[in-house]
Amino acid sequence: MFSVSILLKEGKKAVLLLNLAQNQCSEKPYFMGLRISLPNYKLNIVMRTKNFFAPTVMGLAILFTSFSQAQEADMRKAKLKAESTVETAVVEVGGAAMYPTKNIVENAANSEDHTTLVAAIKAAGLVETLQGEGPFTVFAPTNDAFAKLPEGTVENLLKEENKADLSAVLTYHVIAGKFDAKAVLAAIAEGQGKAELTTVNGATLTATLEGDAVTLVDGNGSKATVTIADALQSNGVIHVIDAVVLPGAKP
Repeated sequence: MFSVSILLKEGKKAVLLLNLAQNQCSEKPYFMGLRISLPNYKLNIVMRTKNFFAPTVMGLAILFTSFSQAQEADMRKAKLKAESTVETAVVEVGGAAMYPTKNIVENAANSEDHTTLVAAIKAAGLVETLQGEGPFTVFAPTNDAFAKLPEGTVENLLKEENKADLSAVLTYHVIAGKFDAKAVLAAIAEGQGKAELTTVNGATLTATLEGDAVTLVDGNGSKATVTIADALQSNGVIHVIDAVVLPGAKP
């Protein structure tokens, strides 16, 4: 008698048990029983043959084909799960989660560190724009960043008569397109140490590396450092910075 017993355990580790007993004096045919169990896949085979090599080869072929298909399916699921995790990673800013399913204004409004920025966006009439399809890359100054400006600057910019000036400052913090940290670093490397970023304002920001931190140099030579990168949004990405950048004086 020749029999093959196959057991597939959880985790897709295969255990193959072979039991072989042959009566050299017998002319009777051999019988083979083959059972294969996979998640959502079961197969039982009983064979009657005088040649035990044929069913053995066929049984093993079925085993390894089934095992390979199950393994490939699991690998595809694991890859999709990993990609999904990366895409939906949630960054916390100002005590609030920045959900990739929400837009720039919706997320920024929940950050305790960006109440001044949100108030400025509203005063400049940019809410609808930054809630739009985009995508946009926003370098978002914190409340402390605005507090570093000369006394009275913020209050003055928030006045209705200075709406155009406020808009010019805010749009200098916005780039059309989605530039995550990887893209910014690639641009810096391609520019041999610096990247010229054209803002929605029309003026440029210069991105450089100081140690491991990305630093922005504005039109006046002042610097801002990215403190939190890659807060993904449904319509772009936010990078938090520790200073307000300002376009240089027009010639």
